[in-house]
Amino acid sequence: MSVNRCLYAAATCLMAGWCVVFVVMLSGEACAADGRTPKEQKLLAVLRGDATEADKAMACKELAVFGSVDAVPDLAKLLDNERLASWARIPLEAIPDAACDAALREAADGLSGRLLVGVINSLGVRRDLAAINLLAKRLGDADPAVADAAAAALGKVGTAAAAEPLRKSLAAATPALRASAAEGCVLCAEHLLAANQTAAATALYDAVRQADVPKPRVIEATRGAILARGEQGVPLLVETLRSPDRDKNRIALGTARELKAAGVLPALAAELPRATPERAVLLIEALADLGGMAAVPATLQAAGTGPKPVRLSAIRALGRIGDATCVNPLLTVAADSDVDLASAAKSALAEVSAGGSKEIDDQIRGRLAQAQGPALPLLIELVGRRRIGAVDEVAAALGNADPAVRGTALACLGEIVDLERLPLLVQQAVVPKDKADAGAAMKALRAASVRMPDREACAEKLVSAMASAPPETKVAILDILGEMQGANALAAVVAAAEGDDATLQDASTRLLGNWMTSEAGPSLLDLAKSLPAGKYQSRAFRGYLRILRQFAASDAERSQMGRLAYVAARTVDDRKAVLDAVRRTPTMDMLTMVVEAGATPELREDARIATATIMSKMGEATPEAWTLAGRLGLPKVQLEILRATYGAGDVQKDVTTPLRKVVGNVPLIPLPAAGYNASFGGDPAPGQTKRLLIQYRLDGKPGEASFAEDAVIVLPVPGAAANDATSVPHPSRSESLHGRWSPTRRTLVAGR
Repeated sequence: MSVNRCLYAAATCLMAGWCVVFVVMLSGEACAADGRTPKEQKLLAVLRGDATEADKAMACKELAVFGSVDAVPDLAKLLDNERLASWARIPLEAIPDAACDAALREAADGLSGRLLVGVINSLGVRRDLAAINLLAKRLGDADPAVADAAAAALGKVGTAAAAEPLRKSLAAATPALRASAAEGCVLCAEHLLAANQTAAATALYDAVRQADVPKPRVIEATRGAILARGEQGVPLLVETLRSPDRDKNRIALGTARELKAAGVLPALAAELPRATPERAVLLIEALADLGGMAAVPATLQAAGTGPKPVRLSAIRALGRIGDATCVNPLLTVAADSDVDLASAAKSALAEVSAGGSKEIDDQIRGRLAQAQGPALPLLIELVGRRRIGAVDEVAAALGNADPAVRGTALACLGEIVDLERLPLLVQQAVVPKDKADAGAAMKALRAASVRMPDREACAEKLVSAMASAPPETKVAILDILGEMQGANALAAVVAAAEGDDATLQDASTRLLGNWMTSEAGPSLLDLAKSLPAGKYQSRAFRGYLRILRQFAASDAERSQMGRLAYVAARTVDDRKAVLDAVRRTPTMDMLTMVVEAGATPELREDARIATATIMSKMGEATPEAWTLAGRLGLPKVQLEILRATYGAGDVQKDVTTPLRKVVGNVPLIPLPAAGYNASFGGDPAPGQTKRLLIQYRLDGKPGEASFAEDAVIVLPVPGAAANDATSVPHPSRSESLHGRWSPTRRTLVAGR
């Protein structure tokens, strides 16, 4: 069989004028009767052998990719197997050979129930034209599942011949058969429409619409009938829109968005005045989705009068589709006493841009020059929201007697003023004409400053203004500079911190402590060294450590910063903070510094924790590193966490995995966060006294240790003295649980 196939292929090539040189090998794999490739042969061997059904199922699945016509006989044998039939149909649906169709048709004659349903489904997937008569006969099958499958399969075949028995079944006596036929008709009509057989598809959709079938099928057919007709479907669309049935009404609105026909927009607009409020809202949404000038007049009319929900919907729609003709009507609504309508109109005016924004902006700007009364603040607000370049017109309102108008003008200037005109706002903020305007002026200055493209130049103007500003205004300007960031802003804030004004020192050190770039590091370090001991110096020092912890830098840079911070530290608490900050920097320089710090009794435990963390992050540490660690009682060990639980009483949380992630080759286990709850993903027993129980193997010896909540985890050598003697509070939590850390007693002391 295989040799004949090869000879046939060669003859075909010769007839086509190709020159073919080949060798026929009776034993060759490429032309084997039992598969065209070694992979297929192997899979067929599984089907023919005594493999498990699970293995045969997997072989069927792979044959969908690697199978050929040679696999069809073996797959066909499985179509009556309750457990393997569905697996066999997978490759029979995929292999591109008519032999699959024939095998499925032949099997259908001898099957029933679920097996027959499966074969019919596969015939539908393959769209087998030769199966139309077989499927048509099954439409009247006594088994409803078989009849349903036959109708769906005919629908998938999707030809005029397949549609004919389905159309006839729409008049069947039984409701179930009519429902199945309707579903098949809709499927078939979709295929016909895709094949440009528009008339046939339209007729089939109409037949379903007019039949006594379930409502979902009628709605599906209605949608299809409208789309199939194209421009001629607009009358049917309108008819469906007017239907009292809500489902039909909604499908019409959805179909209107799909139908590419010029008459849709005018038709929807014409329906708007006669629609109920509920449907009018939906119509307006559809008009807005479709867009186009034809929708604007009807939407404008709906926005002006009528029920409030309809007006709101129309006003919002105008923000999307409106043009310059909408400005005056929307301005009228924006002055309405109804807060909701007025707010919606303002938002629409801020957004409307169809036909070009310039014409709309020019209209608003022109009106502003002549505006008085309530219209003035409204137009000023719109200028700001649309960012129209009308600085002079808005600035003129700063002299208005109404504080509300002045406040609106200041807010608007914050949105539209450029760098050249920024002094206008600076003047208003530094020396306001009316003290009542000071807050609004400063808020506007902030808004303008942070949006300036050239922030350095903007900062320079602000710094110049600080010289003549009163103290409270200087603080406000410092806050703006802190928000702006940049070199000029940083220099100004540092200068304020170095000055002798306590108010400015307070504001500037607060800002520097939260500076968002690492450029503040050197200045913070200088301040930490030069400022007198106290709140401001402490802020500078902690700010420097924050930069060390949080900002991207190389290990070498972090090491240098760590050294500088340790030298600048003035108190034991400061040095402890440095040790905590540098333990994430796995360098020999930091290890050396930490170990040296551990020679101070008050710093020993913190140094041990930092050393353990550094060693765990160094990977393969050098002998020199282990020598240093040994000076703090941290010898190199082989440590394995067997099991760890954390909780109280019967409430225990397994923390083996998170503990294993941080364990190193020292008996002290550093935690990644401050305290057990943060390190282990939450509090397993809130309000209760908890303990951590660890089962481990140290240098091959099994051990077990228990630790009070938040104690430093130092695992004792198995067989040593009671392990609770090493359970001390985590330094970073030294004041947790309303207790305090006593370096002499090495325990948690109640009270403060």
